[in-house]
Amino acid sequence: AEKVLGYDLLSLCLEGPQDELDRTQHCQPAVRLMFGLGSVSVQVVESCVAAAGYSVGEFAALVFAGALGFAEALYAVKVRAEAMQRASEAVPSGMLSVIGRREANYKFACVEARKHCESLGIENPVCEISNYLFPDSRVIAGHLQALEFLQKNAQKYYFMRTKMLPVSGAFHTRLMESAVEPLAEVLKSIDIQKPLLCVYSNVDGKKYMHPKHIRKLLVKQVVSPVLWEQTMHSVYERKQGTEFPYTYEVGPGKQLGAVLKKCNLKAWKQYNHVDALEDEE
Repeated sequence: AEKVLGYDLLSLCLEGPQDELDRTQHCQPAVRLMFGLGSVSVQVVESCVAAAGYSVGEFAALVFAGALGFAEALYAVKVRAEAMQRASEAVPSGMLSVIGRREANYKFACVEARKHCESLGIENPVCEISNYLFPDSRVIAGHLQALEFLQKNAQKYYFMRTKMLPVSGAFHTRLMESAVEPLAEVLKSIDIQKPLLCVYSNVDGKKYMHPKHIRKLLVKQVVSPVLWEQTMHSVYERKQGTEFPYTYEVGPGKQLGAVLKKCNLKAWKQYNHVDALEDEE
């Protein structure tokens, strides 16, 4: 990883400084590839029937499935992260995690937030759903003024809880358009194979079919919402009475396990978390 990235990623992960590790260009390679793939055991690979990765975690899932080589995927993530960091610095933007009541209309709230931005003189404001997590939970991303408006008017839109995420920009929105071309160019030069097992895409919640399909959707994912809730429905769809498979979340944190519990309680009962650092300890 150090050879590919040009800096000591392991040292940055273990020793910091934290503000450098939090930068998109460093955080994406660290969290999704170093810790994700570092936690996978041989037994899991041999018996696995499907894989999925959240946002940049799709690269780890595709490496795991044999579609991408580790070094090539890490280099693609490096280019992706640096391009997204530049896009983030171009416009003050962010991401807002929202848990709403059943009456909540997220899209209508986004429309009104964009109108508010226009009243402030912001041209072509962005405020849209960037992540579908589980029923009644969304991440909304866009201009900071739009997100501040939503927080201020949370009660009006039946938002029970809102929280700004510690990220530098509005990922998975059109504010990331400048990051599309650099990633597309890198993926053209990378050898991509058909996955050895099913890997589900964030873009449509369906299985990747072939190398060309992978290239197309990995690029599209940068500016498209992460359909994680829909992906969970696709992964665990099965006939009534059929047993659910064991599910392993690899890497730091158990956020995806918590999301799975909200999406499919029966599937979550077969859930396990694997963390490379915990295993070493």
